[in-house]
Amino acid sequence: QVQLVESGGGLVQAGGSLRLSCAASGSISSINDMGWYRQAPGNQREFVAGVTSSGTTIFDASVKGRCTISRDNAKNTVYLQMNSLKPEDTAVYYCNLSQMGSDSWGQGPPVTVSS
Repeated sequence: QVQLVESGGGLVQAGGSLRLSCAASGSISSINDMGWYRQAPGNQREFVAGVTSSGTTIFDASVKGRCTISRDNAKNTVYLQMNSLKPEDTAVYYCNLSQMGSDSWGQGPPVTVSS
């Protein structure tokens, strides 16, 4: 079992920045993928960004160029730096860890971007 604890969510003005953190604990494999998904009211959960244990990153087109994802393997922690935030970035952001064919999820604190 894996537990993911998120921090860094909150309220930010459009054009501003914030940094999300997600610390994983429990039965974690040395090879895993960590990332972020988000879900706005009335929408499906969508992929935002991800990073493998080797450092390969991928971004959804909606945030590419505005976000940076990184991880600290020693701490099993993933970070999402979000810049130039837009109101459409408002959503509940879920941290994800994928390993051995299974997924673990954080509690999804909200991010609100005011116009």
